[in-house]
Amino acid sequence: MATTTLPNFLRDRRARVTPAATPGSRRRTPGLRREEVAARAQVSVTWYTWLEQGRGGLPSVDVLERLACALELDAAGREMLFLLAQHRPPPIRQVLPSVVEPPLQRVLDSLTTPAYVTTPTWTIVAWNRAAVAVFGDYGAMPMRERNAMRRIFMPGSTLVMPEHERDRRLAVAAFRVDVARAGDSLEATELIAELTASSADFRRYWSENDLRVHGVTHKLIVRPGVGELLLESSAFSVEGSEHLRMVIYLPANEASARGVAQLLKPKSARRRTGSSIGRSNRK
Repeated sequence: MATTTLPNFLRDRRARVTPAATPGSRRRTPGLRREEVAARAQVSVTWYTWLEQGRGGLPSVDVLERLACALELDAAGREMLFLLAQHRPPPIRQVLPSVVEPPLQRVLDSLTTPAYVTTPTWTIVAWNRAAVAVFGDYGAMPMRERNAMRRIFMPGSTLVMPEHERDRRLAVAAFRVDVARAGDSLEATELIAELTASSADFRRYWSENDLRVHGVTHKLIVRPGVGELLLESSAFSVEGSEHLRMVIYLPANEASARGVAQLLKPKSARRRTGSSIGRSNRK
């Protein structure tokens, strides 16, 4: 089977679009004409014809977005258009935080370890019971406080991280990559400005310009009545979504697994074990 090329893709998708019916006109071929695609995308007919013939120059992001609209591409089609034209995925469209689809929430609810879903600016939009037990009740927080970066750097945070210097630096480096992938965003710009003004630590880490992608990361936190929990986090892009990521935290050892299990018990059933559990959690 031949590899898909940009010219073949454009011709195929053009043929799939059903044009609006014009009274008294008869069409001999299905789909849109090149002239109609060019008009929809606001490009010249000559340039679009060259593009279908493999002779056009490299289309810009703006032109590709207009072509995606002109050809009525869905999310998969838009991604393929960018991959063929620029050999990279399209920019992430900014989407306001919203309730996730029920199947994704059911996945979260099926997990017995902490997990939540975030936007590119690290706003937490869905979570499970274990995440509430370990990190706090997101549902009881105002929307702006559900942002993970604000929770890490805001004054008076109740989240105790003994290795906070390392954890904060790694978080800022990953956050920088995430907002760059998402493209220009007023939400990201305002959040960065807010944290820069309110947190000397964030200001210092941001100025270092470090970069990192999400990988397996160990996070050490302390919870009253349980002690230290060593958690191993992994992040996964949500298939079919242009902006969501699921972050899952697995206990890194048996003591931490017991600690998470204890936090999941009803308060009346918990036994206070103090830091004796936590001190054995470090590797």
